[in-house]
Amino acid sequence: MRAKLPQGKGVWPAIWMLGDNITKIGWPACGEIDIMEFVGHTPEKVHATGALPEGWPAQIQGGQLTVTEPGADFHVYAVEWTPERMDFFFDQKKYHSFDVKAADDQGQNPFRQPQYLLINLALGGSWGGKIDDSVLPQKYLIDYVRVYQMDTAQQ
Repeated sequence: MRAKLPQGKGVWPAIWMLGDNITKIGWPACGEIDIMEFVGHTPEKVHATGALPEGWPAQIQGGQLTVTEPGADFHVYAVEWTPERMDFFFDQKKYHSFDVKAADDQGQNPFRQPQYLLINLALGGSWGGKIDDSVLPQKYLIDYVRVYQMDTAQQ
């Protein structure tokens, strides 16, 4: 996804995925993959996370990258997801990797199951924090979203 992030205390834009079986087994058992999260109270950081289905919140496989003014321009946020790992990118720079096998011993590995994509802008909340009304209104500008699937017949 190529996007320009909103700025200011209380903003919490994200691009993330949840297991499409969430209505049957619930969260966090369905798994959660945070391709990008940004919280306005730490304006120099972008975050990526693979949240293991058991032991939440202790079982977070997360990474963060320090970025100068991530909301000043458009940037590309991506994940490359293979059967072995997930690699998370900011403008083609890999800044976090997550071993998919980390969830194998917790029953059905949600990272080996279908997930669906969410893109949202939250305001406030448990991580977003207190909203600074003076920064409103805000825009979460999305240039494009692309999803590719590996041709497994050629492997």
